[in-house]
Amino acid sequence: MKLKHLESLLGRLQQFSNPKVELEQYPTGPHIASRMLYTAENSFGDVSDKVVADFGCGCGTLGVAAALLGAEHVIGIDVDPESLELASLNAEELELDIDYIHCNIKNLGLRAEVVDTVVMNPPFGTKKKGADMDFLSVALKVASQAVYSLHKTSTRNHVKRAALQHLNASSAEVICELRYDLPQMYMFHKKREVDIAVDLWRFVPQSRI
Repeated sequence: MKLKHLESLLGRLQQFSNPKVELEQYPTGPHIASRMLYTAENSFGDVSDKVVADFGCGCGTLGVAAALLGAEHVIGIDVDPESLELASLNAEELELDIDYIHCNIKNLGLRAEVVDTVVMNPPFGTKKKGADMDFLSVALKVASQAVYSLHKTSTRNHVKRAALQHLNASSAEVICELRYDLPQMYMFHKKREVDIAVDLWRFVPQSRI
């Protein structure tokens, strides 16, 4: 599937109507989501014929992208049941078979033998400090092959140090820097839109052999 076609399909998905600020619910736009999964597949072969888990799946955009790119099986996980309902509707609309799990990521019981690749746009940790590292910690325990994740560019040094020294990563590489267009979704937002620099990371977990 070509990148433009993937982005076009993702652009049709329903997004949050009443996002929850405490969960830092921001939609992963089709521009970023399509490039994230397209790169994972075409540069590294981490999507097609793989079991892919979408952590904090929200509306399901990343998981849908993985399914469209030929993932063998996709699992979406979120703590918010309303998000899971929306994600399920989006999958049905495109006739995709995706499983959804209602669970706090920190309580997740998936084993590394089950999941090849984890994709995620975790909370940036602005409302709950360290939330992004909580997601990454679990992802590196669950994924057997790779973790793709978005983090603010301003946290690059911290993310790399934490991943390599404390979170079971054998490698941590920024694949590209993207611009995250954050729309005015909450009352405390003063601007109509904020452009945030984010890094697309590829983490490889340490071998468990």
